Amino acid sequence: MAIRELAEMTWEEVRDLDRSRAVAILPVGAVEAHGPHLPLGTDVIIAQAMAASGATRIAAQGISVVILPPLAFTAAPFAAGFSGTLSVAPSAVTALLTDLARELTRQGFAALAIANGHLDPAHRDALAAAERAARKEHLLPVACPDITQKPWASRLTEEFKSGACHAGRYEGSIILAARPELVRNDVRKTLPPNPASLSSAIRDGKRTFVEAGGARAYFGWPADATAEEGRASIETLGAVLAESVLGALAPGRAA
Repeated sequence: MAIRELAEMTWEEVRDLDRSRAVAILPVGAVEAHGPHLPLGTDVIIAQAMAASGATRIAAQGISVVILPPLAFTAAPFAAGFSGTLSVAPSAVTALLTDLARELTRQGFAALAIANGHLDPAHRDALAAAERAARKEHLLPVACPDITQKPWASRLTEEFKSGACHAGRYEGSIILAARPELVRNDVRKTLPPNPASLSSAIRDGKRTFVEAGGARAYFGWPADATAEEGRASIETLGAVLAESVLGALAPGRAA
């Protein structure tokens, strides 16, 4: 089945699409600090790579896929103290996504899939609130796998599972695979490991990267990143997204 970019289609092409058998994928990221070596748009790039990988798997099941323009502005309070980070209110994100679900329902799409590359707790809470709102209003299924939670987290890399994974080996590898020209390799290769776990810091009540031990807005082992690992992670993320979507579309799914 076809994979199309919505922004590249005409309205008549969308009109003629069998939207009852079409999934809309929204890549979601943030504009926020990712160390001195990765671009501010790292999460958006990861989300787009996840969306493309997932789209291929979904289309292989006979379902059309329309990839929406990415959402790049969301809640990013952990990185708000760093230049270039643009954080918006979680309520704004929830409202926007709920409205988008309403529009896609109105236009007859089968499901909305959110390919999320941003893991700030405030952002994840905003996504979960939008999912709940869509269910409450009986809108189209919204599939948004939270890769920090079971069963998805166990399928990602050891660094990811350690919680020390912001702009480290995990994210750096994906950017090396997807947009290598944006990685400042001369800087990346000199960065010492920062094994401080963000997930542990969050549980301990820390609220910023600096409080969590990331004075330069990175955690993990950035110097160890490889494009090969990045390609494998993208494939895993795509599989997670596709499985979440197919589960949401399964007959008899609970409302």
